[in-house]
Amino acid sequence: MTAAAAAAALLPVLSSAPSANAADQPATSSLQQAFSDAAQHYQVPASVLLSVSYMESRWDTHQGLPSVTAGYGPMHLTDARTALTDFPQKGDGGDDARGDDPRPLTGGAQVPAPDLSQLPATLTTLDRAAGLTGLPAQDLRTDPAANVAGGAALIADAQKSLGRPLTADPADWYGAVARFSGADDSATATAFADDVYDVLRQGESRTTDSGQSVALAAAPGIAPDTAQAAGLGLKHANDAGTECPRGVGCEWLPAPYQETAPGNYGNHDLADRPNDQKIDYIVIHDTEGTWDTALKLVRTPTYLAWHYTIRSADGHIDQHLKTKDVGWHAGNWSINAKSVGIEHEGFLIDPGTWYTESMYRTSARLVAYLARKYGIPLDRQHILGHDNVPGPTGAYIGGMHTDPGPYWDWAHYFQLMGAPLHATAGPGGGLVTIRPDYDENQPLYTGCVKAGDTCPARGSEAVRLYTAPSEDAPLVKDIGLHKTGDSTTGVNDVGARASTGQQYAVAERQGDWTAVWYLGQKGWFHNPRSQPTAVNAWGFTVSPKPGLTDIPVYGRAYPEASAYPAGVPVQAIVPMPYKLLAGQEYVIGNRVHGEYFYSTTFDTTGHRVVRGNQVYYEIQFGHRVEYVKAEDVTVLPSQVGAPR
Repeated sequence: MTAAAAAAALLPVLSSAPSANAADQPATSSLQQAFSDAAQHYQVPASVLLSVSYMESRWDTHQGLPSVTAGYGPMHLTDARTALTDFPQKGDGGDDARGDDPRPLTGGAQVPAPDLSQLPATLTTLDRAAGLTGLPAQDLRTDPAANVAGGAALIADAQKSLGRPLTADPADWYGAVARFSGADDSATATAFADDVYDVLRQGESRTTDSGQSVALAAAPGIAPDTAQAAGLGLKHANDAGTECPRGVGCEWLPAPYQETAPGNYGNHDLADRPNDQKIDYIVIHDTEGTWDTALKLVRTPTYLAWHYTIRSADGHIDQHLKTKDVGWHAGNWSINAKSVGIEHEGFLIDPGTWYTESMYRTSARLVAYLARKYGIPLDRQHILGHDNVPGPTGAYIGGMHTDPGPYWDWAHYFQLMGAPLHATAGPGGGLVTIRPDYDENQPLYTGCVKAGDTCPARGSEAVRLYTAPSEDAPLVKDIGLHKTGDSTTGVNDVGARASTGQQYAVAERQGDWTAVWYLGQKGWFHNPRSQPTAVNAWGFTVSPKPGLTDIPVYGRAYPEASAYPAGVPVQAIVPMPYKLLAGQEYVIGNRVHGEYFYSTTFDTTGHRVVRGNQVYYEIQFGHRVEYVKAEDVTVLPSQVGAPR
């Protein structure tokens, strides 16, 4: 069905069967018009409809593909049966619990298949929309105008179920908006509604992924009737002891700390951060499983634990560990010991391809809150994706995870955190910050369903790096990831990929191409002035000290052998397979003293934090960060053409 035909089929509000005069309804010619028509037919203020849709999808259609929580279209109408049938969830297997040599790799966890016969109402809103509008489910999934109509019908239905009139005043719809969120607790539902009304007050405009221009005029004086939320009858989440910013729905769901067998325990370590160790990083993950599956796993003593999980549909947060404790989530003990891990419900490639605005906003608030609390800079060498975490040694590289992947919108995420990624220098600054236009940047990826297949074309935060200024040139090689072969276009292959927000030193420019130092070589990426994929920056870099032809890089920052007390095994400082060569420069992210958190027993009395005198610099070496010893490098302010 075309957009015009779908709009023509719009029915009077709350009708449960097709209208006799449905064919006489007016047609639409754009997404903006579809919102106006649906608002008129279902007696929902157009501004409310636009704002709710913005909070769900930012008005994008995503080519009719489902979100990570089975939501379709601009209104995020959920149809889990179809989504799970068309895109079976397989996840990415198990995980390395600690990335610590004294504890070996864990096996992959068994993830149960979801029961499609007992889906909650929040995952079947498209069925209800079909009943209210009389529109076919297929049209509600794939036709934007039909999808908007379905969302309008649901909001109107929510308003009527609360005994509220279908008024033209947007301030009268707060309760219906909160109910539309699908949240089962009052804090999350009201947080969603508060965000919707913030969007209403501020206004928004953007060009969607389908090229449609959509705008919502600002209404700064709007004051919704927030008391309506009390009539929703939702539960009050157990937020006692949680560490979350105000204005979000946050619940305490603790991970177990218990002995699972003689000499073994799970699924995290008790600590006293930041008193015993500074928290330097926040690591962004996706769950590679559904919300319910993730919560089952984090409560499994023999699995592993992270600090927070965020639900995609409505941005609800569950906290599992106190931030003072150490989670087993990143696969590298240096990072685990000094980080907070945040899981986001979703899959890197399947079944869906997009995350909701609700989750982005809640997550951004949480990260900004934690960054303020612990003094963590809001940049890409402190706010890491799991895919940016280095293998602790070369043996681990191939098994490191690649989430949240190339479809996580880092630029939008940092904008929401109040730390937008923008130019900080002119062309002579010596650095670039990777910053493509997410929607316009659509590099080819393969392997989303099976090896070698072509993934659907969609926006991406990453750029691909070549050995020469041509897309016909081979991709740069990651000798740690591909010992004999080349880097590929695989969606999970990070060997030749630079991510939005990451900074690199400029090695050369030729026309529309820029070369940066990457994994010990020049990596070229297309960076035309007409559609730049990076902005200029300034900062500090490291280069091998004069007289050194190359220096080693490391995947963890451990102290020197002499720093270990009796009873604590010395941890080897093992070089990675890479080299940082003379004449090359890499951007500094952090300066740290070598530390090792010794915690291999359930009884915490023997745990120790070993601190040494060895100093390291964290650098952006490839797609992942690495470390170099301070004694091996010279620190310099970046500047193109400066004498070294």
